[in-house]
Amino acid sequence: MSTAERAMNDVGTQPRGSAERSTIPLVILPPPVPPALIRSRAPHPKIPQTKPERTALLEAIRRGLAARPAVPPLRMEELHARARAALAEVGLGEIHLDYAGVLVNNESWRDSLAAVPYERRLLLMPKCLRVESRCPAPFDEFGLLCKSCGLCSIQDFQAEAERLGYAVLVAEGSALVMAMIQTGQIDAIVGVSCLPVLEKTHPFVEAAAIPAVAVPLLQDDCIDTMVDDDWVWDYIHLEASDTSRRLDLGGLQDEVKTWFEPAALDEFLGPSEGHAEGVSREWLGVGGKRWRPFLAAAVHRALKPAPTPAETASLRRLALAVECFHKASLVHDDIEDGDLERYGEPTLPGALGVPVALNVGDVLIGEGYRLIAESGLDPVTITAAVREAARSQRLLCRGQGEELSWSRAPVALASRQVLEIFRLKTAPAFDVALQLGSLAAGRGHDLGDVLRGFSEAVGIAYQIKDDLEDLQDDAGLLPGAQPRPSVVLALAAERARGDDRELLGRLARGEHVAGVTAERVRQAIAESKADEKAALLLESYKEQAIRALDGLAEPTLKGLLRRVLGKIFDELKFEGFCREAEQERARTESAERPAATP
Repeated sequence: MSTAERAMNDVGTQPRGSAERSTIPLVILPPPVPPALIRSRAPHPKIPQTKPERTALLEAIRRGLAARPAVPPLRMEELHARARAALAEVGLGEIHLDYAGVLVNNESWRDSLAAVPYERRLLLMPKCLRVESRCPAPFDEFGLLCKSCGLCSIQDFQAEAERLGYAVLVAEGSALVMAMIQTGQIDAIVGVSCLPVLEKTHPFVEAAAIPAVAVPLLQDDCIDTMVDDDWVWDYIHLEASDTSRRLDLGGLQDEVKTWFEPAALDEFLGPSEGHAEGVSREWLGVGGKRWRPFLAAAVHRALKPAPTPAETASLRRLALAVECFHKASLVHDDIEDGDLERYGEPTLPGALGVPVALNVGDVLIGEGYRLIAESGLDPVTITAAVREAARSQRLLCRGQGEELSWSRAPVALASRQVLEIFRLKTAPAFDVALQLGSLAAGRGHDLGDVLRGFSEAVGIAYQIKDDLEDLQDDAGLLPGAQPRPSVVLALAAERARGDDRELLGRLARGEHVAGVTAERVRQAIAESKADEKAALLLESYKEQAIRALDGLAEPTLKGLLRRVLGKIFDELKFEGFCREAEQERARTESAERPAATP
């Protein structure tokens, strides 16, 4: 049994010493992913340091190529010119020029790569992606012979590529690759490599003039390196019928946000009447990521790339309905949890009192159903949309009901029981967005099951992400914080030993422990490795979301949802919560940072 499998099998046991049990069922866990995926190392200084920065740069490059197409292979001068333009657009410096140039080269070949059959492609990976100190794989003259031990991402990339029909090499074999090109065995390359190697090989690939993309490694020290895995996954799956690569997700998200500006809300909802509608309209317009209406819009755009004005208007009403339901649930959650403040700002019940907030939440639910009824869709589709919204509302309330029941009589919950609450409480909000988007595009009848499986995995992953971020921000650890089920605390209570066991068990049961500090709790969690286990679970559910799309026959929608998944989860960077680890990481990053020139 691999390390990953043992870690996942440990999840969900009842905390030792607990006589009380909840009747909440245990969620079914997804297959494990390699623990190496949660490693945290600072990227090389020439590479943007955060995933959101790298993603923003890639999207800027895509926008530039869409506005001014280029025919590959591109000369170095043009690569650099386009790279500089993209860097300037996102506010990154000249130090990242070589990295940006690689991304420009990749995207210039994107359509050409998509047209090459999988069985005529080569996936080339470096052996340094492995965990060197623990890798059991031997080498032969062709490179690494992966043993599928589950410690790194090589096995997943290799298994999926070979399933599709690729030839796969795990080697530094540039001579072997050139021989395969010259003998006509392959027509395209998807590679992973460090910047120095990419700089040296660019002239040869340019001369060969075959489609070649290479995702840069985040380090170049040739040991235990890392890569943006979702980018590799994206390039591996590229196919000609998948046009999602032409969708500007950043631009679409910005467009969706404009739908919640006051004038836009009045256009689709009409002028507000009375105090309750005025407050609800203001609350609906309060900023946020708008993930749920964005999901509805993204699905619709993938299925209807050129919608008519009437179809766009129908979509906008459904997207507004999705956000109405979401904002109503936030208001009611704040009332039920007694939260008068969030992130230093008053909540709606904190600002206006519980009665007004309760009424506003009810108004928003009514507005959501009104928007569906007035969406302009045919009666059969409206009925299906109402059914999906009602189903989502019912499941969400069931999940919230389990949490409220726990808050009245807290008992120790197994981590898998906490995940079941997440499944009920969070996944439906993603599901209704995807379902309404597909219904608006006329495809709800054949996509429902696949979208539901994807939503369930995304919803659970999103709540795990929220738990990890709460611990980073001290939310839930500070004295007087409202207790709620936390998968990190549940994992910690299951795994703790010694003096930490009683402390974490009491916190997991919702008890207030006098005198305990957030730093003390964080240290105990780190000692139990619950933070690492939660991060591993997060990756497992993200992977399950991708696997859920295997049954999707619509390539553009499949490609888009893979990209959306990366966009939602890019913002969380797992770094652990132990202060000593944070200090050590800061020292390492400081040592790696180049000295300032006088």
